[in-house]
Amino acid sequence: MKSDLFEGDHLAYADAVRGFVAREVVPHLEEWEDAREIDRGVWTAAGRQGLLGLSVPERFGGSAVTDYRFRAALINELARVGASSLQSGFSTNDDIVLNYLLRLADEEQSARWLRGFTTGETIGAIAMSEPGTGSDLQGIITSASRVDGGWSLSGSKTFITSGILADLVIVVARTDISAGSKGFTLLVVEEGMPGFRRGRKLRKVGLQAQDTAELFFDDVFVPDANVLGEVGGGFGYLMESLPLERLGIALAGQFSAEATLRWTVDYVRERRAFGKAIGDFQNTSFTIADHITRTEACRAYVDRAVAQHNAGTLSAEDGAKVKLIATENQWAVIDACVQLHGGYGYMLEYPVGRAFTDARIQRIYGGTNEIMKHIIGRHELARPTV
Repeated sequence: MKSDLFEGDHLAYADAVRGFVAREVVPHLEEWEDAREIDRGVWTAAGRQGLLGLSVPERFGGSAVTDYRFRAALINELARVGASSLQSGFSTNDDIVLNYLLRLADEEQSARWLRGFTTGETIGAIAMSEPGTGSDLQGIITSASRVDGGWSLSGSKTFITSGILADLVIVVARTDISAGSKGFTLLVVEEGMPGFRRGRKLRKVGLQAQDTAELFFDDVFVPDANVLGEVGGGFGYLMESLPLERLGIALAGQFSAEATLRWTVDYVRERRAFGKAIGDFQNTSFTIADHITRTEACRAYVDRAVAQHNAGTLSAEDGAKVKLIATENQWAVIDACVQLHGGYGYMLEYPVGRAFTDARIQRIYGGTNEIMKHIIGRHELARPTV
């Protein structure tokens, strides 16, 4: 069943992205993985192509395009070539960091920060997770105390996507220990601020090319001009941003599953065993049929979530649902496709092997899938009976 998510403009945009990916991404995938870092040149190349920061207002260098289907088209084209690490970095910039800035930055902050997100010259990060705190954001202990003209920030963060390359980091800090969920504030830390330092570039199971780091804040002075939104409003801002973050993860999962199925269908048509193509065995045919059907059904749900986001109606619960279903399906699909590849599926020279390792984080970040089930279950059980 063919998706009807994209219209003519989105398909034309996808064609442009596909050309960019062929020129600027595919030739470099292996070198980025070996370096465990993506060259900044691809960011500025994407900026010149007009692929970044589409939703930034025109007066700050953007296109003011808020139709999320264009972002979906970009995610899809990166998934087609297995560029999950680059997709993760781009999504962190556009769906997370830029989303906060567009909603919360004042005019002066917007003038300082937004243009770089369209040119690819500014790479952003969001610093939530800590060594002792993952999905439980209210357990954050990184703190900031009031000083003359701003805040003194101390603490550490870990598992930070783009932590090595980031020029701008939105840090979630506790600014009032007695205020509960109203005691958190978003502080923007910029490259070069004294006391801000980066720790290890972390070794991961997958997403090898995407830099993930520890960050440390040793009495970093953050001026009042770098407070994002209202003091004490941080936790609420985080909750408002999670549906879009989870939608982006869901799209990455959906398009990765679709790409892996395409690679696998091509493989089983050609690979032979016991005198015939692997695809001619009933087990192979049934496995492919099952996962294609489930993935197409999942696509309908993901498409609907994109439409809801565009309409401004994607709820926290629906964001959790789409992240849950798409990433669970992604894992089931890729695991089955590795099996159909046999020993070659375990080799990283095959895209299915890289997809397997890259997919594991999908059920963890953006809130673990167990947390997604908790959010969904709590919501459904609280609904009045009819």
